[in-house]
Amino acid sequence: MLRVALTGGIGSGKSLVGEILEELGALVIDSDQLAREVIERGSPGYEEVITAFGDSILSEGQIDRAKLAAVVFKEKDLRKKLESIIHPLVREAAEKLARNLPSGAILVNQIPLLVESDGATRFDYVVTVSADEEIRRERLRLRGLKDYEITERMAAQVADLDRENIANYILRNDGSIDELNRAVEELMANELLPRAQRQGL
Repeated sequence: MLRVALTGGIGSGKSLVGEILEELGALVIDSDQLAREVIERGSPGYEEVITAFGDSILSEGQIDRAKLAAVVFKEKDLRKKLESIIHPLVREAAEKLARNLPSGAILVNQIPLLVESDGATRFDYVVTVSADEEIRRERLRLRGLKDYEITERMAAQVADLDRENIANYILRNDGSIDELNRAVEELMANELLPRAQRQGL
């Protein structure tokens, strides 16, 4: 099995790249989705987060991600505290999903904070998605984020160059969806499939 990390800054388009890779036959695990699931009400992660951050982050008994983000994106120490709870739970959930895959499978983990969590060494191959900052900001505005929220979230992540420095492959996503589709198809055909086939031998 070929273990691939897919990373990129907020607004870079890594989720879209993940969708395209899934259409091309990869099993894609979205760490953001797992991060939501591991702190759902009734889970051990839920109790840990409430203990750490208090009831003010709740809405109708559920952890309100917007309220939690407003707290942790203002202070690095609080963000690190949250990550220390969530990251191990996400890794454990991802490992469960990966069990029993065939030897020639391509498993893609979508991980926004790959550099920040020192996670690159757990993978055979690292792909980073990069895009011009103003393009990323415009995409995030279209998602409904305010400028100050975008700035806070970008400041909480490492620069594109840091992600590119640990990558085996850099995907630029400054153009159209058609261009991105072609770039991902080339990545799959020229890089991921040959590697997965060699590992499956």
